[in-house]
Amino acid sequence: MSEKTVSIAEADQRSIAAFVERVWSEDGLSDRTLEAYRRDLEGLARWLGRQGVGLESAGREHLSAYHGAQPVAVRSLARRQSTFRRYYGFLAREKPGFEDPTLLIERPKMPRSLPKALAEREIEGLLTAPDVETPLGLRDRAMLELMYASGLRVSELVELPLSALNPRQGVLRVTGKGGKDRLVPVGELALERIQSYLAAVRPTLARGRQPVALFLTRRGEGMTRQMFWTLVKRYAQQVGIVAKRISPHVLRHSFATHLLNHGADLRALQMLLGHSALSTTQIYTLVAKEGLKRLHAQHHPRG
Repeated sequence: MSEKTVSIAEADQRSIAAFVERVWSEDGLSDRTLEAYRRDLEGLARWLGRQGVGLESAGREHLSAYHGAQPVAVRSLARRQSTFRRYYGFLAREKPGFEDPTLLIERPKMPRSLPKALAEREIEGLLTAPDVETPLGLRDRAMLELMYASGLRVSELVELPLSALNPRQGVLRVTGKGGKDRLVPVGELALERIQSYLAAVRPTLARGRQPVALFLTRRGEGMTRQMFWTLVKRYAQQVGIVAKRISPHVLRHSFATHLLNHGADLRALQMLLGHSALSTTQIYTLVAKEGLKRLHAQHHPRG
């Protein structure tokens, strides 16, 4: 009998439903996240049911045995444990005297994945891919240049209002995560492209209206993250960058990595990226080190 055909006790079904309803009402989580919570708890409930144990009666030894009997990849294990911690934390708040069985379970160590950065020559190819003889090509070139020059997040780029740009000073006022504002330099090349777009393209796209967004679509509206992602993929394909190595965020990673490679100060980079903690920025030093190791291995006679 497969795991999924094992029925779930009614008490467990009610408990799961109450938990899902509570996290939905408190946090407004997406249907996808709620379904993942439900799936993880139902899997545990089926396994526990075969041991004659209910969800709310499970102890630490049961959860540890379940993780051992149902091995998954580290990231999946971390997600599953996160679900269980939240569920049993919910029960501990709802039921006086309830002992949370997840408190002493050790969390899995997540492998630290390094941000992907393109080589400088690849960035150059990507930036020059749009046809600047066309209006939309000029817009796309300005967007790509700005993202690489300023290290913006994709959401920050597409949500930039026209008023954020100060061309005289060559800076942008960017509203990042948590509503925090920061000033970032634009760079001469990016500023030239933006000014060309503003003079020759944006008025046509705006169609006589006064849209807020700096970068507009054919319809004169602000661009979405998905639209920009589609553009990045198309231009990457044109210059031979394989799909798995490209994403809109790769331009931000490349900005950070290339600055460090050329001697930028880590704290200055933290301010440019809008990171609240220096530890978040420090991961780029690992990317830079990996690049140096590859360079040494390729070119040193004893590499």
